[in-house]
Amino acid sequence: MNNHFIVGVILVSIVVPLFSGCIDESIDESNGKPVVSILYPHDGADVFHLVMIHGICSDVNHDIKRVELQIDNDEWREVDGISPWSYEWDTFQFTDGNYTIQVRAWDGVHYSDMQSVSVFVHNPETVESDEHRWAVFIAASNFPKDNESKLGNGGLYLAEDMVAHFVEELHYPTSNIFLLFDDGWIRDDNGYGQRIKTLQERAHEYNITYGGATKDSVLSTLRYVIKQSNRYRDSEVFLWIFNHGYGDLNNSLTGGKLFSSSWVFLWDDALRDSELGDILGSLKSTKTCIIVDACFCGGFADKTILDLPTLFLFRSDIPQIGRIVISGTSKFRKGYASTLQGPVFSYLWFEGLQSGKADGYKAGFRDRGRLSILPLSKDEKVSVEEAFYYAHYQLRTDMGLREFRSMQPQMNDRYPYPGLFLSRREMVLGE
Repeated sequence: MNNHFIVGVILVSIVVPLFSGCIDESIDESNGKPVVSILYPHDGADVFHLVMIHGICSDVNHDIKRVELQIDNDEWREVDGISPWSYEWDTFQFTDGNYTIQVRAWDGVHYSDMQSVSVFVHNPETVESDEHRWAVFIAASNFPKDNESKLGNGGLYLAEDMVAHFVEELHYPTSNIFLLFDDGWIRDDNGYGQRIKTLQERAHEYNITYGGATKDSVLSTLRYVIKQSNRYRDSEVFLWIFNHGYGDLNNSLTGGKLFSSSWVFLWDDALRDSELGDILGSLKSTKTCIIVDACFCGGFADKTILDLPTLFLFRSDIPQIGRIVISGTSKFRKGYASTLQGPVFSYLWFEGLQSGKADGYKAGFRDRGRLSILPLSKDEKVSVEEAFYYAHYQLRTDMGLREFRSMQPQMNDRYPYPGLFLSRREMVLGE
């Protein structure tokens, strides 16, 4: 995605301390061993879902080759980085109970003394009296090595704004909300710099699950949400994914996607539209909204351009009965994003939803969106569809957004049922 979308909004800078990498001076390193420590989680902590274990290490005599981690008596696993180092622990399949985390460092000559903490895994269960709503927000923005391709922390900031709305206004339980960003770390210089703090350790208002947007974490989270939501007939599921897509920027006609699937990149791998379709195939919820915002991502909604369907052999099968699938761009067009405010389409969609501005917007010609002149069209509620039409209309008519008109967002609306007349009822989240 291109990152030169500018909106006149001043964002408060987030200032967080850098790891000093210091080791307690009382520790004796004269024996030549490296020294390693665990900074998170703390000994005796309660943890759940995804846990970003991390720490620091040092060696006065040698360069540290690797840091390894063990949970209980399982195999030793190499972690990511040296100082700081980190390892994301997926506890979805672990039973509740006490677990010991051990870590050691290797400098090519000596292993360090092992350091350990004991934690208690307690994954919250949805009970019958709770609201049966789940939301997953995924943004992997800064994985490229060259800074020109980075998308900054805007996707994280937009996701956190959406989280606040889903909790406060739509009454989603915090235990059922997941925000997966980059590798689980926030970086300074708006994502262009070095790791400064894990998402789990940042000060945040809601006790949701933070984690990395690695493919393993994304798939584990989606499988967990599917398993939990399938227990209830009235389950509501919201999924939002943002990052670069894959296509030929030099092909102005189709982006090279006429005979190809749509892809969205995660932190360490790509996710194809049909792959997501396979994962969501077992999801039983008949009130599901899926938004994918990336270049050339219309294939996730089984759309090419101008509301035209994808060729049969390249369909994702994500659209199903009871689902609305939205792509921020058509399959043939690139998208745009702000490094501070996230992707253009999602920003506008959410603006229309949370502000109420989208109330009364209808499809118009080719789903381009228009404000209805009928007084009964406004009911003081904003549906998923109205927010889509509002965003589409703004892209088409706002002179400040004229640079982004080519995106052509797409929607495949099969809620509550597919068909011209059977999908007339609109999806209002949180009801």
